[in-house]
Amino acid sequence: MDPWTVVYEGFDPEQEALKEALCTLGNGYFATRGACFHADANGVHYPGTYLAGGYNRLRTEIAGRVIENEDLVNLPNWLVLKFRMDGGNWFDLMGVDILSYRQVLDLKQGVLTRDVAYRDPEGRETEWSERRLVHMAEPHLAAIELTITPKNWSGRMDVRSALDGQVLNGGVERYQNLSSHHLEPLETDPVDEETIFLRVRTSQSRVTIAQAARARIFDGDGRLDVHRETVQESGYIAQDMVMDLSEGKGVRIEKIVSLYTSRDHAIAECGLTSRKTVAGAGGFSELLRSHALSWKHLWQRFEMRFRIKPEHEDDHTAMILHLNLFHLLQTTSMHTMDLDVGVPSRGWHGEAYRGHIFWDELFIFPMLNLQMPEITRSLLMYRYRRLSEARKAAKAEGLKGAMYPWQSGSNGREESQSVHLNPKSGRWIPDNSRLQRHVNAAIAYNIYEYHACTGDTEFLSFYGAEMMLEIARFWVSTTTYNRGLDRYEILGVMGPDEYHDGYPDAERAGLNNNAYTNIMATWVLEKALKVLDILPEDRSRELCEVIDLDQKELDEWENISRRMRVVFHDDDIISQFEGYDQLEEFDWEGYSKRYGDIQRLDRILEAENDTPNRYKVSKQADALMLFYLFSAEELKHLFERLGYSFDSEIIPKNIQYYLQRTSHGSTLSRVVHAWVLTRSDRERSWRLCREALKSDYTDVQGGTTPEGIHLGAMAGSVNIIQEGYTGIEWRDDVLRFNPCLPEELDHLTMDIRYRGHSLGVHITQETLTVNNRRCAEKPIAVGYRDDVRELKAGKSQTFHL
Repeated sequence: MDPWTVVYEGFDPEQEALKEALCTLGNGYFATRGACFHADANGVHYPGTYLAGGYNRLRTEIAGRVIENEDLVNLPNWLVLKFRMDGGNWFDLMGVDILSYRQVLDLKQGVLTRDVAYRDPEGRETEWSERRLVHMAEPHLAAIELTITPKNWSGRMDVRSALDGQVLNGGVERYQNLSSHHLEPLETDPVDEETIFLRVRTSQSRVTIAQAARARIFDGDGRLDVHRETVQESGYIAQDMVMDLSEGKGVRIEKIVSLYTSRDHAIAECGLTSRKTVAGAGGFSELLRSHALSWKHLWQRFEMRFRIKPEHEDDHTAMILHLNLFHLLQTTSMHTMDLDVGVPSRGWHGEAYRGHIFWDELFIFPMLNLQMPEITRSLLMYRYRRLSEARKAAKAEGLKGAMYPWQSGSNGREESQSVHLNPKSGRWIPDNSRLQRHVNAAIAYNIYEYHACTGDTEFLSFYGAEMMLEIARFWVSTTTYNRGLDRYEILGVMGPDEYHDGYPDAERAGLNNNAYTNIMATWVLEKALKVLDILPEDRSRELCEVIDLDQKELDEWENISRRMRVVFHDDDIISQFEGYDQLEEFDWEGYSKRYGDIQRLDRILEAENDTPNRYKVSKQADALMLFYLFSAEELKHLFERLGYSFDSEIIPKNIQYYLQRTSHGSTLSRVVHAWVLTRSDRERSWRLCREALKSDYTDVQGGTTPEGIHLGAMAGSVNIIQEGYTGIEWRDDVLRFNPCLPEELDHLTMDIRYRGHSLGVHITQETLTVNNRRCAEKPIAVGYRDDVRELKAGKSQTFHL
């Protein structure tokens, strides 16, 4: 199998939604699902187009309650290219006899193609071939090339090129009863004989979206002059073109589209700019050349090259790795740097989770830090611009500092709902997920790791440090002092697990002393204090004055960072939360026999009028997240700082304990478990890594990927190979490696960036070589375990493993 192509043979209506999500094309500015150009939204197809950060709020009355949701808006469908023969019905794959069907996603060039041959009810046989791109160099452009060839007939063909602004948000079944009409029509205009124009506006956020589409038709002799008529409705405009076809002679249709919004920079007006851009755009072949060149340059930075040993079976791991990287780069590209957007957990690929930003950046940023850290910086600015909203949220809860939301959208307010629908039972149940305060810790961790990798003290001075200090202040205000234990506690939160949102039969939601939350709060306090020492003295003093931070408060941080409570049970097992050991063991075998797939135990148990709160079950890694984020040395330091002993044997004991009690109800789960097993069980780690890589490709959750890919799992699974199996970490101004390649991998080669240096890394089972390409930066320190060496520009170092 070509590791650079995703190939689908045959048309399967039941799999179409999954293929549309996985064949989404985007450029960091907007993305369009891989629906066929002729398709309307129905039970088979869903042609969605989404603007990065393009949100709108609507209200819905349900059972006497008004619910407000902010959604990623489905924009006007620019794909529309319909055709019909001799005035008959418009072509529909479901209405013809398909002779052959092949769909290919070219990952190297970012091009989607379809080749179809069919016989219609009149016996006419026709072939058509489509190529499509969303331009990676020119973020406002997209294009379709469609070639249609009659094989055994001649006659008239009508082609309709349209811009459809009558679309709704309807891509997630469980949202069907909620308000979904986000777009208001403003203008339709037949600009000239080749071009149509549409302008709409979101109803609440008032973002104007302008699209212009140019259609040209060619035969073997050049451009065809065909009869054209305009069709206009409210929010919809089309151009119908009529032509005569001869048996065996094809025609080629090019549709070039531009998309601008009122949020764009350096434009006088989005409608005017959209028209000018499409008028000046080249043809499909010209656009393809510059588009493919941009992808070539991206892959030079991000590609990882490895070889699986011949004696080990390969299930297309390289292709799936490229697919996951492809979607990461379509969601967060160089165009993201100019936008005020975060990292949506489901990409810009669908409407699941309403396009909101959670904590998945914790799994995504490591990939970007080592390849294109400028993207990380811009995405962290999304958080900084919403710092004031986070301060307001903390104050509203009677807390200090900044409290970032579990779900964030346009302005950084909490977008989590108070109730959610269990599709298994059909009941609306309380949603306490907003109690996951650990999103604050994730943001602080991302800031600190970005600085450690890049040395970008300017960002830390003017943006990052202020966020970290206000997050540290928040953690302190959440603590309660337990005089009897002489320990500080954090009460009433949810951990990453998400199955447990309270104690069995308790009236109030929340758990006490979640280990991950408490340890992360301790880490944040320690690093916030360190950040003040990293900053230039004058900037540190200014910042403390701006946020009114004095020495008394800093002393309190120091004290709490050494007295936080961590609960243990069965000697060395870190209790996921206080009271975890009192819960019942779960009948894993019995439920597996009854239900088969038990990834979403929360839904199964709720449908049985039961709750996961009663059992030792986890949706995904919780306490084990500590072993994902920190090395054994770092954890030893953290625990000993708190006055707890920490033996290295505690790690495998905890891993085995919680592995046996996890249902993998989140695609992030296998990412963490594969990572924490890299040293102790490489065979199992590699198996879990491959499962994590395939999470979306195989739609492991059985129907969620069609609603949008899982970007955290995609990036996180690739990062297991980039960082987990190479042992990369940056501590104490040293870029450290500690490779542990799975037996199945013969070698691994990749390029990374570290503090302004471009490095080539080559790892085999026996050696590690780091090559520093020519640059003007000062030498850096690289190390394998305790062997630390200076690496100058233009030189290399080889370590024997």
